[in-house]
Amino acid sequence: MISDVIVVLLLLAGCVFFAGGTVGLLRFPDLNSRLHALTKADNLGLGFVVAGLIVHAADPAVAAKLVIIWVLALVAAATSCHLLADGSDDAERSK
Repeated sequence: MISDVIVVLLLLAGCVFFAGGTVGLLRFPDLNSRLHALTKADNLGLGFVVAGLIVHAADPAVAAKLVIIWVLALVAAATSCHLLADGSDDAERSK
């Protein structure tokens, strides 16, 4: 019973951070600000969702797979945002 409440709270916290990242994506003026808001909020939101799923998972192997997925998503988000920001700087310098 108490673990179900913890799962729901963690999933709701993840959804709040995903929503915050989306608002940042829509509201901030330039690419670097948008990427910063989106990456930070989505990484934290995914962390809360994974934590909720780990609490819900009965098997430690499933929990380990969820952590691996989260780490891969963190690396992919950091890499893609770095490449996008670097590409936008190169485009601005060529103007």
